[in-house]
Amino acid sequence: MFNRLSGKLSSVFDGLSKRGTLSQEDINEAMREIRLAMLDADVALPVVKDFVKKVQEKSVGQEVLHNISPGQAIAKIVNDALVEALGGEGVVPLTLNAIPPIPYLMIGLQGSGKTTTSAKIAYFLNRRERKKILLASLDTYRPAAQLQLQQLANQIQVASLPIIDGQDPLQIAKRAMEIGRLEGYDIVILDTAGRLAIDDVLMQEVQNIRDTVHPVENLLVVDAMTGQDAVNTAKHFNEKVGITGVVMTRMDGDARGGAALSMRAITGAPIKLIGMGEKVDALQEFYPERVASRILGLGDIAGLVEKASKTLDTEENERLAKKMLKGKFDLNDYSAQISQINKMGSISNIMDMIPGMGKIKEKLGNKEIDTLILKRHQVIISSMTKAERKKPDIIKASRKKRIAAGSGTTVQEVNRLLKQYDQMASMMKRFNKLGVKGLMRQGLSALLSKGMTSPPGGGMMR
Repeated sequence: MFNRLSGKLSSVFDGLSKRGTLSQEDINEAMREIRLAMLDADVALPVVKDFVKKVQEKSVGQEVLHNISPGQAIAKIVNDALVEALGGEGVVPLTLNAIPPIPYLMIGLQGSGKTTTSAKIAYFLNRRERKKILLASLDTYRPAAQLQLQQLANQIQVASLPIIDGQDPLQIAKRAMEIGRLEGYDIVILDTAGRLAIDDVLMQEVQNIRDTVHPVENLLVVDAMTGQDAVNTAKHFNEKVGITGVVMTRMDGDARGGAALSMRAITGAPIKLIGMGEKVDALQEFYPERVASRILGLGDIAGLVEKASKTLDTEENERLAKKMLKGKFDLNDYSAQISQINKMGSISNIMDMIPGMGKIKEKLGNKEIDTLILKRHQVIISSMTKAERKKPDIIKASRKKRIAAGSGTTVQEVNRLLKQYDQMASMMKRFNKLGVKGLMRQGLSALLSKGMTSPPGGGMMR
């Protein structure tokens, strides 16, 4: 996410940090680089101009020119400006404080992920807020659109409006709200039809539905990967229909970030939620300060802890930690660790949330770390006997051939797994030998000097 912009801004700050003091010329050059970086990231030109102007005004003050660390001072100014551009401090939540059933109107162009996002929001509100949700598809144009939403509703175990052939979108909306009232639903999510492009028919239909159901939330769903097209779409919908918030899908694949940085300034509407993957639980609230931190390569520790607390098995982690601290670590433990990693999703996304890891990713060419190899490791381990998993040292040539045949892999892949395990086990033993005090004195290099020297999985890059 935002890899291109993050890398270029980091280069600007690295260059500034090498200078003891800054001249006005240094600041002007930095502003030019920041302007080019934002334009390259597909940020709207008016937003870039306003952003650079604000940063430059604050950067020319004496507190920067004579600061002992002027590079960091400008980075702080840029961070504050990024937070402001993204919408200000704190999340803007979905409206839940209204007379039920609360209507949410989902609008947007076809292909933006609107139907899937409707189901994700239903899942999010049902699991997190314990709300009773009714999903209703108003899309009578796209083949099987109503059936798609019904299937998604079944998958996440929330209710969907029964399909009645022949009803138009306005009739479906009225029926959904009536059932919502009669059956005590908290929220009714109305998934409207999309088009390949904005047209008068689409806007009139959405306006009619809006004027009938009076939605508390008019949520526009846009694809972050479409850049300024997403911003232009938002601008048109806001002018014609009015939007209360934006949901940006495919944020995990957006390397530029121009749409997110332009959205609030151009439309005035906040980004409320972001889609970070295909799974139904891959929906997050939008925190401008966290996103700004990730853009500047500072990671998102708060987000990482939040993600871990929701997905990881605490008891299992504690069990593994105790074994590691004692220097005991077998292939059963390695397999259990892989399961925990897989729960967290994309390893590349996790790396983005850890301070300093962005530069490591950049050196690796920003390639996606392949979780499939970790899964193959699990398949290989499952083909071993209990004794082999407990004592990998006994796995010699004949056993390797049997394990490779049983797991549908090669002897070379079995060797790579065992090498990876040896590196991890060596690190655990070294940790046990050093102890916490020794580790604090000598730092992480004390582990890495004789421990793991390659990326997880032995250099598993796509």
